[in-house]
Amino acid sequence: MAKIILGLTAELAGGKGTVAKYVKEKYQGSSHRFSTMLRDVLDRLYLEQSRENMQKLSTIVRQNFGEDTLAKVIFEDVKKDNHGVVVVDGVRRPADIKYLRELPEFKLVYIDASLEKRYERIIKRGENPDDTTKTFEQFKKDQEGEADSLIRSLKEEANFVVDNNGNFEDLYRQIDKIIN
Repeated sequence: MAKIILGLTAELAGGKGTVAKYVKEKYQGSSHRFSTMLRDVLDRLYLEQSRENMQKLSTIVRQNFGEDTLAKVIFEDVKKDNHGVVVVDGVRRPADIKYLRELPEFKLVYIDASLEKRYERIIKRGENPDDTTKTFEQFKKDQEGEADSLIRSLKEEANFVVDNNGNFEDLYRQIDKIIN
């Protein structure tokens, strides 16, 4: 199988992590997240890995070092990755795929899920310290954050759109079809 690079984009709690985990397990793939580098810096600064802190740090990095700085890091990491299937989890803005689009193996996958479904998921998963206590109104407000505001526009640029309003089997079937 030729190398496949899937850039995953979805609104908050849309299913990016679920798809990345599935690809890693089923296809012995690898996964790179934009948030990993932000979490690393927050840890080094002894700051909480909250959504708010990650958004602030992302803005600071992009404003001071260039809009495409995080994209360059991911691009270099993905180029060095020798796995057959590589997932880039957390594409949020057009600048994130600027360099990845240069790789012929790259395909952008937009994962679509309803607001209500995504809210249920974020409460259950509790990835960030403030997730489990988030109200539906707070969740809706999070969708207006700078980092999340451009995600919807990426649907038009996607090579594939996946519907994640069903169960795991439905989602996995769509991912298998893309990979195969």
